[in-house]
Amino acid sequence: MNHNGSVDIAKRMIDAAARAGADAVKFQTFVPEEIACGDAPKAEYQKRTTGSKGSQLDMLRRLALDADGHRKLIGHCRKKGIAFLSSPFDMQSIDLLKDLGLSVLKIPSGEITNLPYLQKIGSLKKKVIMSTGMADMKEIDRALKVLIKAGTAKRNITLLHCNTEYPTPFEDVNLLSMTAMRKRFGVKVGYSDHTPGIEVPVAAVALGAEIIEKHFTLDRRMKGPDHKASLQPKELEAMVAAIRNIEKALGDGIKKPSPSEIKNRAIARKSIVASRDIRKGEAFSEENIATKRPGTGIDPMMWYKVIGKKAKRHFSPDELIEV
Repeated sequence: MNHNGSVDIAKRMIDAAARAGADAVKFQTFVPEEIACGDAPKAEYQKRTTGSKGSQLDMLRRLALDADGHRKLIGHCRKKGIAFLSSPFDMQSIDLLKDLGLSVLKIPSGEITNLPYLQKIGSLKKKVIMSTGMADMKEIDRALKVLIKAGTAKRNITLLHCNTEYPTPFEDVNLLSMTAMRKRFGVKVGYSDHTPGIEVPVAAVALGAEIIEKHFTLDRRMKGPDHKASLQPKELEAMVAAIRNIEKALGDGIKKPSPSEIKNRAIARKSIVASRDIRKGEAFSEENIATKRPGTGIDPMMWYKVIGKKAKRHFSPDELIEV
């Protein structure tokens, strides 16, 4: 919602996300009157960032994008080579995103107990990303079963671990819940982050997150409920760069020497060498051999196979021995 209801600001945010190297930019699609009752209060963090006056409905009316705005942003994303995603928050918004041709739908944390909503999403048989903030394992299991029964294939569902406090205290992140969900439900997992900074999303990637979602803004000083808990463009660039590095660093899981380090093996490893002058015919022993760099000679793992053999020639101190 950090576009503050402005298509122009939203386009600038798309530009910033594309420059940062993000794969997708995700919006929120909602009809204010379909989300909240007229007297529904704001969340505490929304009161801190937008003031205590006015209802949640008043706030949402200032932040909503209409259907034409969605079309403009989808077109702008296409020009910039970045995917457009959105979270529908009500039944009408699900229909809008379906009509706009979205192939992926994002379920926000607050809808994980909304049975008719989940059934409608599931019946569309699209790829689904579902945030799990405020939910326990039983509620997640129940929501998954609804989606699958309604028609969505399990392989097309990704669960995002999430904490819905803005900003989330580090001690409340409980990042290992993400891996616990993957193990229990057998689905792809990711992480939707509301902590300050970029450390936790990067750690989530190292733990196997396949999707990272992070709020960002053009300027944290802008007015609105989420700006203060969001990254600014340069910080978003740093997060994406760090994630790309971790993706490279994870590798294939097969322990073997890498191409870049092979050249160091002969330098860092050791060989069996003469520790003093060894006469021709003298037996090798722990008194006349040692292990030293470089590792271009006999492997020290052959130590006990060398001991007892007789020198075929004279060896000087530090000379690589031969048998």
